[in-house]
Amino acid sequence: MGEHSGEEGQTVAPDGTFMALPDRTADDRAEFHSCLVELFRLMGDQPPPRGKDDEDAAWAWESEARKRLREGLEDRQLPERWFDPLVRTAVLDPNPSFNRQFVEPAVDSFGRRRVLTVLLQYLRTGTNQERAGAARAWYWAQVSVSFTGKDSAGKWILTPESQAEVDAVADLSAEWSEATLREFVANDDLDVRCCILPGLSLKPERHPAELHGLVAEAVHIARTHPDGYLRHRVEHQV
Repeated sequence: MGEHSGEEGQTVAPDGTFMALPDRTADDRAEFHSCLVELFRLMGDQPPPRGKDDEDAAWAWESEARKRLREGLEDRQLPERWFDPLVRTAVLDPNPSFNRQFVEPAVDSFGRRRVLTVLLQYLRTGTNQERAGAARAWYWAQVSVSFTGKDSAGKWILTPESQAEVDAVADLSAEWSEATLREFVANDDLDVRCCILPGLSLKPERHPAELHGLVAEAVHIARTHPDGYLRHRVEHQV
């Protein structure tokens, strides 16, 4: 599906709805491209040759690099030396969908808990670019659940396998929920807020009582923000 630029420079689909996972407003790909080159080095391969020094050539190079890395990482158990570079590539990837190709091999090779722990660290101590990227990577690192059906109250019931996976990282999920709420309120960087908001629970009952005031503040910030994406997105979450 095609996209076009919307209000305040945010990305809007042709039907007028805002993307669930927005691209960064400040798109600096230089460090990300360095990460891609490092992954080729770890793989014992050479990255694609670079073309002209312009935006179209950079996009073409990135596309080919992604394709070759995706093929190289498929169904591969990675050694320890891959962990930090692979997660960092996922965090710095400016694309909110393609970062999945780096997140999932990291989870498969090193375990979900370890990946989530590092993403939480990026959120708490990283640069704004890293915080925004950690929020987008977290989306793909979460448990993908299955259900057996609904109970008498209409609530979906997880399969035993899904429930076990959810329980295994429940503490990290709770830490992430509080950390992203605090970050959204305290950090006025637009990219950070846009990347955190889609995964932020804005139902007070899903937070401890002591955080209800922060939830209300987060809703107020999003509803009154000059950025159109934040104003639109929050109404789907409250």
